[in-house]
Amino acid sequence: MDYKDYYKILGVNKSASQDEIKKAFRKLAIQYHPDKNPGDKIAETKFKEINEANEVLSNPEKRKKYDELGANWQQYQQGGKKEEGFDWGPFQQGGHYSGDFDENGFSDFFNNIFGGGGGSKKRKKSSFKGEDYQTHVDLSLEEAYHGTSRILELEHQKLRLQIKPGVENGQTLRIKGKGALGYNNGEAGDLYLEIRIAPHSVFKRAGVNIEQIVKLDVFTAILGGKIKVKTFAGDLLITIPPGTQNGKTLRLKSKGMPVYGKTNEFGDMLVKTEILIPTNLSEEQKELLRKIKEHTKTNADTV
Repeated sequence: MDYKDYYKILGVNKSASQDEIKKAFRKLAIQYHPDKNPGDKIAETKFKEINEANEVLSNPEKRKKYDELGANWQQYQQGGKKEEGFDWGPFQQGGHYSGDFDENGFSDFFNNIFGGGGGSKKRKKSSFKGEDYQTHVDLSLEEAYHGTSRILELEHQKLRLQIKPGVENGQTLRIKGKGALGYNNGEAGDLYLEIRIAPHSVFKRAGVNIEQIVKLDVFTAILGGKIKVKTFAGDLLITIPPGTQNGKTLRLKSKGMPVYGKTNEFGDMLVKTEILIPTNLSEEQKELLRKIKEHTKTNADTV
């Protein structure tokens, strides 16, 4: 029977901390889990070795005993000497044990050190949390504003997700317990859902605010008036002050995005003006504008 190097099996150093051992075990156990490798005998054996290594190295008393015996392995193997609680006879030349695992998933090597050689005693197998799932969902800005639902199919099961209003592009939602099932009664993993929001043809999101550009004719900009603007809550009639300049931003309170996770809290709508200069004026109209110009003082320098 060969000596089992539990540190090598888990891929950690002998000085590894308990946290490092736990992480290494979990990573390998997920990789070689029977549910992910159906019918693969090699993966099944590897999984049992990983579980056995964790059984020893995650237990301070067992780890200490294993380390002490391991340091004197060659000496005891060749001399057949006795160490308290351990029979080295089978490891001498000519000795033999089967390399199979018992009904509890432990090898003869393990049983000879920790189980009195019989291995008949039931042991508690290690449990661990199931694998986390990661996926993404594509939304329109309208769906992000109003909130929406999606049906995802994971592991041949359909899952309906409710997405709250105000969710942001790139935000990751954690749905607890909707990942892979845990091993040996361990808790299920989680589902991590990344939100991807497509660009909008009219609106641009800026945090909880929404920006949009509205085009004004020059006469409304000069004289003032009312125009209709779009919001996700419906069209809104707003007042343009006389003398509105190109690029001026008008703030519409609470007409922006909902604040995620809050009730009746919204950002603002920022309306930026873009003034259109007419290009098809008649000579008569141009003459009127010349007269207005002659009687109007402005801050602009003219040549």
